[in-house]
Amino acid sequence: MKMEKRMDAILPIMDVQHDCILSKQGDITAVFKVELPELFTLSDQEYETFHQTWLKAIKVLPKFCIFHKQDWFIESKYEPDFNNLDDSFLSRSSEHFFNERPFLDHCSYILLTKKPMGRKASSSLFSTLVRSSVVPQETLKGQVLEDFIESSEQFKRILEDSGFVTLRRLLNDELRSHNRKVGLIERYCFLTEKENSFVFNDISFDEGLKVGDKHCQTYTLADAADLPALCGSRINYDRYSTDRTKFSIGFASSLGQLLSCNHIYNQYLFVEDAQKTLQKLESKRLRLQSLSAYSRENSIARDATNDFLNEAISDQRLPVKAHFNVLAWTAEKDEVKDIKNKVSSALAQMDAMAKQETVGAAQIFWAGIPGNEADFPMNDTFDTFAEQAVCFLNMETGYRSSLSPFGIRLGDRLTGKPVHVDISDEPVKRGICTNRNKFILGPSGSGKSFFTNHMVRSYYEQGTHIVLVDVGHSYKGLCDMVGGYYFTYDEKNPIRFNPFYIGAGDSLDTEKKESIKTLLLALWKKDDETFNRSEYVALSNALQLYYEKLESNQELFPCFDSFYDFLKDDFVKVLEGEQVKEKDFDINNFMYVLRPYYKGGEFDYLLNATENLDLLKERFIVFELDNIKDHPILFPVVTIIIMEVFISKMRKLKGVRKMILIEEAWKAIAKEGMAEYIKYLFKTVRKFFGEAIVVTQEVEDIISSPVVKQAIINNSDCKILLDQSKYQNKFEQIQELLGLTEKEKALVLSVNKANDPDKKYKEVFISLGGVLSKVYRTEVSLEEYLAYTTEETEKMKVQEYSKKYGGDIKKGIAALAIALRNGN
Repeated sequence: MKMEKRMDAILPIMDVQHDCILSKQGDITAVFKVELPELFTLSDQEYETFHQTWLKAIKVLPKFCIFHKQDWFIESKYEPDFNNLDDSFLSRSSEHFFNERPFLDHCSYILLTKKPMGRKASSSLFSTLVRSSVVPQETLKGQVLEDFIESSEQFKRILEDSGFVTLRRLLNDELRSHNRKVGLIERYCFLTEKENSFVFNDISFDEGLKVGDKHCQTYTLADAADLPALCGSRINYDRYSTDRTKFSIGFASSLGQLLSCNHIYNQYLFVEDAQKTLQKLESKRLRLQSLSAYSRENSIARDATNDFLNEAISDQRLPVKAHFNVLAWTAEKDEVKDIKNKVSSALAQMDAMAKQETVGAAQIFWAGIPGNEADFPMNDTFDTFAEQAVCFLNMETGYRSSLSPFGIRLGDRLTGKPVHVDISDEPVKRGICTNRNKFILGPSGSGKSFFTNHMVRSYYEQGTHIVLVDVGHSYKGLCDMVGGYYFTYDEKNPIRFNPFYIGAGDSLDTEKKESIKTLLLALWKKDDETFNRSEYVALSNALQLYYEKLESNQELFPCFDSFYDFLKDDFVKVLEGEQVKEKDFDINNFMYVLRPYYKGGEFDYLLNATENLDLLKERFIVFELDNIKDHPILFPVVTIIIMEVFISKMRKLKGVRKMILIEEAWKAIAKEGMAEYIKYLFKTVRKFFGEAIVVTQEVEDIISSPVVKQAIINNSDCKILLDQSKYQNKFEQIQELLGLTEKEKALVLSVNKANDPDKKYKEVFISLGGVLSKVYRTEVSLEEYLAYTTEETEKMKVQEYSKKYGGDIKKGIAALAIALRNGN
C-alpha cells in the first residue's frame, strides 16, 4: 500500500526566528552564505594556511554542535543582457557568441547547528521522517541562543580574518520563502535550481529518491574503509602540471566545480563531547583487547583504536564524527548512468570508493534539510580527527565577475563563461597596485595581439583616449572599425603631422611651446650635440613672435612652412636689430639644417599636414612605424611627435582615462635616445589617470635593455604573460626578472596546457601587484576575430568584403562572418 504524507505535517522545521532555524526537536541553526576563493588561484602554502584556518574555526564551536557545509552546483547557461548593450557591433556579437554557454553556478552555505543537551542521536530507523516531538526545555532558555550565536560569530571572524573567505549571515527573510523568492529550506526540499522559481514537487522514495521530475542519486563517504589512504589540504592537478611545476587544487575539488552535473556536496562534522568520545573509544579498545586472542581482525582493530587514542592525546587532536555525500540529479532518466560514472570517477581521483546509498538515501536526504542536521543517522558517520575531516571540505568556487563598472571581458578558465575583469581601477583602489601600467610578454603565435586588441577595444568603448605605437599593422582592423586615425608611411601617402597647429580648446601654453622647441632642437642638433642657453632663448623668442604674427594675420596657416618663412623674412631682422652674435645663435646654420622640412625639401610633407590636425580630441590614434623604424631622420622626429601627442593628452584631458601602448617599436625608440621619455612616461602617467603599456615578444629583449628592466618592469604593477612553454627550461630567468612567485610560475607554465579541443581560444596569465594572479581564456566571437586578426590572407578577405559594402568595415565583417559560418 502506498502511503502519502503532507509535507507541512512531517517537516522537521518549526519556525524561523532571530535569523535562526528552529527544529521541532529544539535544534538551533545559524546559516552563513560563503564566498570561497576561486578555483585554480591558490598555491600549496595557501591551501595549507586555509586548511589550518578551517581547523581553528571548527575548534571554537561548542560541544554538541554540528558543522554542515552545503555546496550547490547547478548547471546553468550564460544569459546575455541584450537590453543593456551600448551600440558596439563587437560587443553585441560577443554576447550572441556566449549566449547559453553552459557553466556550473555555485553557491555555498555553512549551517551551524546546536543540539540541546540529552537529545537522542538519530539513526536510520529513528528519524523525524517517522516521528515528531515537543521542544526540549533547554532550547527555550535565551542564554543558550546567545552563547551559540556568540560562538558562531567567533567562527565567522576566524575564517574571515584569514583573507580567503567572506561569510554573510542569512536573515529571516532569506531563510523563509516569499511569494516571489524561494527560501533556503524549501529550495533544498524541492531541489529548486533557481531562487526565483517557486514550484512545489512531490518527494518520492518508492524507486530511489525522486523529487518532482528529478531522478536523484546519493553517493556517500561514510565508512572509514572507503576513504583514501592519504588525504591532505591539496592535491596535484596533472592536467596543468609540468615537469618543473606541480599545479595544486583542493583535495575535494573533484567533487565540486570539476564535477559537471547538477549536484549538492554535503559535508558534515559532528563535534561531540571530546572527553566522552575518548572514554567510549577506551572502552572499545579494552573490549577488543580481551577479544584479540580470538581473531586477528579484533587484534588489528585494537591497534587502530589504540593509535587513534594515542594521537588524540599526544597531539591534542579534536575527535569528530564525519560524513560526506554527493546528491546528484537529472531530469532525464537516460543520464542517470552517466551521472554515476562522473561521481565514481570524481571519487576515484581522490582515491576513495563510491558507495551508492539506496536504503539510507531517504534519511540522509531528510537530514540535509537546512536546520535538520541533528537528525542525521549517526550509523552513517565515521570517527576521525578534525584535521583529516577538513581535507574533504570543498575549498573553491568558480571565477567571479568584478563589481567595477570598468574592465574587459575574459573567460572562466574551466568553462569559458564570460567574466568581467578590472585590471586597472579596482587593483589600485584595493591597494594591490600603485599604478595602472602593464607589461605584456608573449612570443609570436601565443595570442598576444588578440589579447591586446581585445583589451584596447574594451578600453576604447569605455571612453579611453588611446595612442598606439605599432610595428606590423596589428591594429589596422580595429582602427578602421572605430574610425580612428591611422598614421603610416608609404611612398604615395607619407606620414604627416603639424605640431604648429593649435586646435579648438587648445592654447599656446608653456607646454606647447616646450614641445615645439624640443622638436626643433632635435631636428637641428645631433644626439651627441648640446645646445646652449642663448640658442634656447632665441628659439623661444622666435616662437612667441611667430604666434603673435599668426594672431594679427588670420590668413596665415600655422605649419612649418609659414614658421620657416617667418624666420627668413622677419626673425632675421629682429636678430640683426638686437645684434645677436652668430656664436649665440647661428640662424643661417639653423635654417640650413631645417631646409629639408620646408616646401620643396626632401621631407617637406612631414610637418605641414593640413588634415588630422586636432590629435588632442581624437580618441583612437595608431602610429604604424614599420617602414621608418630604421630611418635616421624620420624615425626620431616621428617618435618625438608621438610622445608629445600623448603627453599633451595626459596633461590636458582632465579626468579622462588615457592609454599609450607601445608594441615592438619600443626597441627602436629606446635606441634613438628616447629612453628618457619612456622612463618619464612610466613614472608619471599614473598621476594623470593614465596607463602606459609595453608589449614585447622575446625574453632576450627584456634582459638586454636596461630601460625595460629598470623603468618599465619596476613601474608596471600588472604583468601579463602569454604561452611561455618554449621557455619553460629557462623560465627561472624570466621569473627572477619579473619577480614572479613560485605560485605564479606554476600558473604561467600551465597556460594552454589543457585547452578544450572543441573551442578556439588562447589562455592569458595576469598578475596584479604579485598579489592576485589568475589565468583566463581570451575567447572571442568570429566577428571580433576578424577585426583583430593579423593573418595576411584573413585581413585581405576583410578588406575585400568591406569594399563590397562601400568601405563599411562593420558590414563587411558581418557578411564575411555569415559566409564563414555557412562554410563559404
